[in-house]
Amino acid sequence: MNKIHFLFLFVTLSFFSCTKKNDNVPRKATGKINTISVIIDDQLWDGEIGDSIRNKFASPVVGLPQEEPLLTINQYPTKLLEGFMTDSRTIIVVKKEEDNLFEIVKNQYASPQNVFHISGNTSADIINIIEKNAPKIIQIIKDTEIAEDQRISSLSLLNTKIITNKFHISLKVPSSYSYVLGKRNFIWLKKEIISGNSSLIIYQVPINSIKKDANLIRNIIRMRDSMGGLYIRGTEPDSRMRTEEGYSPYFSKIKLDAKETFETKGTWELKNDFMSGPFINYAIVDLKHNRILVLEGFCYSPSREKRDLMFELESIIKSISILK
Repeated sequence: MNKIHFLFLFVTLSFFSCTKKNDNVPRKATGKINTISVIIDDQLWDGEIGDSIRNKFASPVVGLPQEEPLLTINQYPTKLLEGFMTDSRTIIVVKKEEDNLFEIVKNQYASPQNVFHISGNTSADIINIIEKNAPKIIQIIKDTEIAEDQRISSLSLLNTKIITNKFHISLKVPSSYSYVLGKRNFIWLKKEIISGNSSLIIYQVPINSIKKDANLIRNIIRMRDSMGGLYIRGTEPDSRMRTEEGYSPYFSKIKLDAKETFETKGTWELKNDFMSGPFINYAIVDLKHNRILVLEGFCYSPSREKRDLMFELESIIKSISILK
C-alpha cells in the first residue's frame, strides 16, 4: 500500500513539475510582418495623441512609388490587453497616468516581443514622449521584423553555393526564388508572384568604380544603370532597366556585415517600355577583396502593394556575411 501511495505521489509531483515548467515557457509571438498592436483607449486614439502615433508609425515608406504606411497599426482599447492581443511581436501601450513614463519590456507576454509602455499626466506629455522616442522605437521594431522575416525564410532555403563560390559570401535566400541569369560577375534571382515578380541581383565592380565625392549618388546611379542596361531588358526593342529620373533617390550610409555600405532607394523603369517599380540598392565597400559588392532588390507588381515585397528583399540582403 505504501508503494502505491509513493508511486501516486511521484506521478503527481512529476506532472505538477512539468506543468510549471511549461508555464514558464513564453508563448510564441505571432502576427503579420510590419504589423503592430497599439493599446490605447478610443478617446485618446481619436484625438491628437492618436494623430501623433499615426504620423510617426504609419508615415509613408521611403522609396516606394505610391504611399504605403511604414507599419500597419491595429488599435485596441486598454481593457483588451489580454488573451491573443498580447501575442503580437510589437505592442505599444499608451495611457494617461499621474507619472510620465517610457519603458521597453522584452518578451513580456510572448517571444520574441517588444512592449513599449508610454504614459503621461497630460496629452502634451504623452505626445512629447512619443515624438522623442519614435526613432528608437521604429528602429527596434524594424530590427525585430527583419529577424522574424529571416527566420521564416530559413525554414526553406535556396541552395546558394553558386553565390558563395562566385562572390565569397553567405546569403540566406528563400527557396521561392530561382536563378534566372548567371554571368562571371553577375547573378539574377527571381520569385514569381500572382501580380508580377520580385528580383534579387548580385554583382561586383572594381573598388574605384564609386568615387567618394560630391557626386557619390550620381556615381551609384550610373553604375546601376550600366549593369541594368547590360543584363536586364524587356520584350520591346532597346528596353533596358534604368533609374527613373522623375524621382530623387533616397541615399544613406549604413553598415552591412560591419562594412561601409551605401544604401540607395528609388524607382526603376524599363526604357521604351511600360514596366517600373521600386528598388533598394546596397553597395558594400569590401576592402579585403578590393571591390564594391552590390546587392539590389527590385519588384514589379503594378496591382499590389509593394512594402512587404521590398521588406523581404531587404531582409534577404541584410543576412549577408562576407567570407574570409
